[in-house]
Amino acid sequence: MYNILVCDDEKDIVSALKIYLTAEGYNVFEAYNGKEAVAIVDREDIHLVLLDIMMPEMDGITALAKMRELSNVPVLLLTAKSEDTDKVLGLNMGADDYITKPFNPVEVMARVRSNIRRYIQLGGGEVRPTRIVNGGIVLDDSEKIVTLDGEVVPLTPREYDILKLFMQNPGNVFSPKEIYRKVWGEIPLNAENAVAVHIRHLREKLEITPAEPRYIKVVWGQGYKIDRGTK
Repeated sequence: MYNILVCDDEKDIVSALKIYLTAEGYNVFEAYNGKEAVAIVDREDIHLVLLDIMMPEMDGITALAKMRELSNVPVLLLTAKSEDTDKVLGLNMGADDYITKPFNPVEVMARVRSNIRRYIQLGGGEVRPTRIVNGGIVLDDSEKIVTLDGEVVPLTPREYDILKLFMQNPGNVFSPKEIYRKVWGEIPLNAENAVAVHIRHLREKLEITPAEPRYIKVVWGQGYKIDRGTK
């Protein structure tokens, strides 16, 4: 299943696009300003972005520039007919296409399909499995459930997101600031303490002996990782 981010400050437009996209089998993330959109692109596996230009807090052009620092995901601008100058600027900054409001649902779906197809063919996107196994831990991202040796483990949303980050990247070491930025979607402030608390709680729930962890390990001076287990 491909993940599509829809970002527009008009909730009716986001809702309408979500209806069209989910009917086609896509998984939809919602954002209502550029700042939210950039945070989602940073922490999620997004395969295409539908991005409005005129928005509060952070406009679409600024958000596009920040997204290009993070990813080569296809970005389709949602533009009004009067925004030709911004449309050209967006294309010059790396947008892949644009859709003029009011949009035709058939045109939207055609452009979405063609851009995702090209992105995947060029090797830019990889659909990650919704079920990840590492040793006795099973993370089912479609159901948002984690089990340990067959027993459901109740995790908070932050704990779940941290574990998902680790399990999608076994063996990779993440610093507290990287974890905070990817999971919280914010500038890392007091990252070490916040992350350490959540790691401790994860270990208490997942490790037989938290002081001697089997899964979530500390790499001193660098950060945390989950060892590669039996898939």
